[in-house]
This record gives sequence, structure tokens and C-alpha cells, in this order.
Amino acid sequence: MTPAASQRLLDQLVGKGIISPEQRESALAYHSRMGGHVADAVVEVRAADELTILKFIAGLHRTRFVSTEKLAKADIDRATMERIPRKLAEQHQVFPVVWDPKTDTLSLVIADPGMLDVLEIIQKTANAKKVIAFAAMPRAVKAAIQKNYAGDIHAFAAVDRAAQEQWSNMMDVYERNVLSEETMNAALATDHSKERVLDETDLSRRGGGGGLGARGMASESYLETLNVLVSLIENSRAELRGHSSHTARLVKKLAERIGVPAVDVAGYQIAGYLHDIGKMSAYHLTALNVSEYEGHRTAAQKAYKSPLRVMETIELPREARQALESMYERYDGKGLPGVVSGKDIPLGARLLAIAETYADLTQNPKNPYRKTLRPAQACEVLARFKGTIFDPNLVDLFKHAVTGEDLKARLLANRNVALVVDPDPEETTVLELRMIEQGFEVRIARSAEQALRALEAGDVEVVVSELDVPPQDGFALLAEARKRDYGKKLPWVFVTARTGGADAKRAFELGAADYMTKPVATDLLVAKLKQIMEREARDRAPRGVSGSLVEMGLPEIVQVLWHGRKTGSLKIRSGADAGEIHFVDGSVWNALFGTVRGEEAFYAMLTLATGDFNLDPQFRAPQQLLQASPEALLLEGMRRLDEATAGR
Repeated sequence: MTPAASQRLLDQLVGKGIISPEQRESALAYHSRMGGHVADAVVEVRAADELTILKFIAGLHRTRFVSTEKLAKADIDRATMERIPRKLAEQHQVFPVVWDPKTDTLSLVIADPGMLDVLEIIQKTANAKKVIAFAAMPRAVKAAIQKNYAGDIHAFAAVDRAAQEQWSNMMDVYERNVLSEETMNAALATDHSKERVLDETDLSRRGGGGGLGARGMASESYLETLNVLVSLIENSRAELRGHSSHTARLVKKLAERIGVPAVDVAGYQIAGYLHDIGKMSAYHLTALNVSEYEGHRTAAQKAYKSPLRVMETIELPREARQALESMYERYDGKGLPGVVSGKDIPLGARLLAIAETYADLTQNPKNPYRKTLRPAQACEVLARFKGTIFDPNLVDLFKHAVTGEDLKARLLANRNVALVVDPDPEETTVLELRMIEQGFEVRIARSAEQALRALEAGDVEVVVSELDVPPQDGFALLAEARKRDYGKKLPWVFVTARTGGADAKRAFELGAADYMTKPVATDLLVAKLKQIMEREARDRAPRGVSGSLVEMGLPEIVQVLWHGRKTGSLKIRSGADAGEIHFVDGSVWNALFGTVRGEEAFYAMLTLATGDFNLDPQFRAPQQLLQASPEALLLEGMRRLDEATAGR
């Protein structure tokens, strides 16, 4: 930023009453002494806070802004970063955040969104049809470049005092002894207020042997310490920076999705962080690579126990040990060490095999395809090896979790909320997947207490329950539900491993809609549930669907509702902004955004990249004010965005 531009920005801030003339001089003196960008100087001398400055700069250039906090948490895929080479990013202090291949649109953050000459260079280099520039603090842009291009996981510590203190504490731990038991205990002792995920009670329940040192717990601070230490170790391998952290996040997401207890989730996360320890050779070993390539398999035979050997002085949870020991086993039994197959492979190992392979395919350019794949492409690769390398049901559920297909299914279906009560996650995985595909919203309860809490929360329209539900049986749970208003007429289906005829008789006496014994053909069960819902539909209004614009962008939502011929009101909220789009049989009848109405409101909402949405299918539009087709509205909206970007 030139001296004249710096002076002009300070004068504008004074003119708007954001800072005083005295604060202007203080910021100018700091800027002259320390260099950098004058916007950072205003924040450093506490003349104004970051959000105030960002809102002002974004307003000047009619764009939006990204805070330092959000930029620090952003997980940018490699394909987006490759659009702007590191040298160019550093030269012009710009950082890419989103690449939309459908529209060839690159979104980036920059300190001064009005630098049209820089944006033109970026557009040509990125081969983009348009570039959308968001405002961000200069120091945050610089930190984002360092973190994502240079692999400096602590880059934001320099711009965040709290993060800087945390980084210092973590480095103290690291310097004392990276992999000793004392280190882990020190990390555990840093925050006694965190919820204990694995404690002595759990160890007693599991028969011991699953703790973490004498304390036997995996707190948030422990997991975060593992994250930092493993990231430091990975820092020397550019293609694998952040790989283990990403794998741990994916494992956690999938484990929580299938309703695994929190103590098990923590163990699986630990395995995600540690799975590459001691394996830093010429080969990156994943379940896919080890199965498909002889060189990788040979390397894995020598190294697959390395994480456990390195960590042998630490008493890892049983779930973590099992996952690390068996992560290269194959579902068909031809894996390494070749001891187990199918569902005999520990659940954590099956989750880890999928998550780590997916992370490698989407982040590592040296993967077997020699390029980073998009999420949908990586899921297609996983699907090719269903039933051979990977658990087929977990692959299907993983695909729904990472590509947003379950959200699309819910938008297209008349959503019914089902509660599945079963203490065994393995039994419910396939059923949950098939129900989601048929438009159900599935909630899971592992005990009678959890089931009653879910029922009391409301909205549940059908229950699928085991008979063996601790601490009581399913009959007692149904009897208790029937005493409440919400459960008097609630359809209830028992699916159980019990085979006694007396149980079936009692179930129907209590008013169960059906009684089935395991194993049950999942498609048949789902078909019966749909029949039950169709019978109940006359007395129930269709329910809404909620989600995030990050999961599915507004243009895609409009297309889904258009092609699905849906009726209702799509309510949008992004920060302080709120709007609605009214649909009738897929056509857009009206749009409202703030004080704006009609087409202009629709086009304004298309610019929203973050926020939440809710589809209310009971809403009926009073009149049609828009005549253009959804396709025409979307095309015109995209054209306007192109013009707005080109005019900056």
C-alpha cells in the first residue's frame, strides 16, 4: 500500500468517525516505525478492532470480508491453492479460499479488494472466468500463505496473542520430550476442566488395558497436543503436511455419524493422529497402496507395527491399538497381517483405512493417481474397492458424510424422522444408510435413557428398536413411551435377535406396528417403514429440512428444488441478513431479501457463500411475482456476478 493510499484510508476512517484524529496520528506513527499495512497498525494501537476495520474496507469495495479467526480455521484444498502459485501469492499478498470448477470462479482474500491490476493478474494466472475478492486483514493474509503454502501450522500465532501463548506452551511440551509418558501426562494436566472421555470407570468396564498412562483419559488438550506434535513431525514432508490431523478429523466425523460411544471415538482419533509414526519412508502407506502395490506391501510388512513400537511406553486405549494393528487388513481377508476379515476387523481399523485413503487421495499429489482428487472422485475410488479392501457399508456412509448426498436426499424427499434404538453400532450402520437414501432423517439411541430423551425432544415419527436395550428391555421402553402424549400413537417396530414366539405376541399386545427377527433384509425393513409412514401421512404435515450453505451452495439448492418440483419457502440467514425464496412445483414465485423484493432479491442472495437455510414445505406462496424460469434466474444471477467482478 502506497503512503498516499495509507494516508487516504486513515483520513476516511477519521471522516467516518471510526477513529479520532489523535488515533490517526498514533496509527501513522506505528506504521512508519514498524512498516507493514496501515490497517494492521490501526488494530495494533487499538484505535479500532479488526471487525470494524474489515466492515469498513469491505463496504468501500462492495464486497464481504473474512475475519482472521475464520481464515485461521479454513481448510483449503490443494486444487484451490494451485490456482495461485506461492510466489505470486507472496508477491501480491493474496490467498485463494474457494475454487468453483462449475463456473471457473476463484474466490480469494486480499487486504485491498480495490487493486484491480492485481486481480487481473490473478484472473489470468488462475485461468478463471471471474475472481471474487474478499477483504481480510493484511497480517491474516500473510499468515494464511505461510500456513497453507509453507506448511507453518503456527503461522497465525504471530497475529493472535491467545494462539501465540498456546503455541509457546505446546513447544515447551515438545522440547521436554516429544514421545515420553511424562510429555503426555503434562499435556493431560493442562486442562482439568475438560470432559473426561476415557476414565477409570471405562477401563473397568472394558477390563482394563485401555488407558493413557496412570491417568487413563483422553482430554481435548491431550488430543490437541497430539495434533500439534504430529504436525511438527510431518512438517518436513510437503505433500503430507496436516495429513494425520485431517485423517483424525475424518475418522471422528464418521465414528460420530454411526453413533460410536465418545470413549471409542477418542481412541479412533488417537489412531488417526499416530498411524504414520515411524513409517516415514519413500512410500506413503495407505490401505489402498498396500493392497495394490508390491513395494508398498513389502514396506508395510516391516513398518505396520511401528506406531505401537514407538508409543509402547504409553498405554494407549485398546481402540487405538486395535485400529493401528489392523489398518491394513482387507475386508476380503487378503490384507496385512491377514489375521481377520470382514466385520471381524476392528471397527476403528475399518474407519481408519477409509479415512486415511481418502485423505491421501484428496491431499497428496503423489498418490497412485498422481494428482489430488475431488471428494466425489475420491469416493468413486473407494467404491471400486468395496467388499475387497474396504467395508462396503462404511464406504457408502462415508460418501454421504463428505459429499452432502444425504442433504440432497432430504431436500428431495418428504422427510420423516426415525429413531433407531440399538446398542450395537454395527447393526445400525446399514439400516441408517438405506433409510437416509429413502429420505428419512435418522437419530440413533444406544440406551433406553437416550431413547427417552430423543422422544421427549419431539419430531420422532417412527421408532425401530431392539429388545435388548440396557438397562431395560424394549418392551419397558415402549410401555414408558405409551404413557406420554408423544408416544401414545407412535409407530413402533421391533427388530431383534430374540427368536421366541412369546416376545412377538407381547410386542403386538403392546401396540407394536411390526416385529422382525435378525438378520433382516434392510431393503424390506425400509419398505415396511415407508408403508407405515404413508399410512400416517394423512395425519402428519411434511417437515422441513435445515442445513448450511457451506454444505450446499444456494445455486445448487435452487436446482435441486427446481428439478424435484418442490413447493415451500426456502429461508436463508447469513449473519444479520435474512431472506426467502418461494417455490411452487419447482418454480420460483417470489424472493425477499431485507427490503428488496423480486428478482433483485434473488440475485442478491446468490452472492451468499456462508449462512444457514431452512426449507418449510408447509408454506404456500400467495401469488406469483416472478415469471422467469429457475434456469433463467440462475443464468442471469451468474452473469451479474461476472459483471460485478469485472467492474471492480
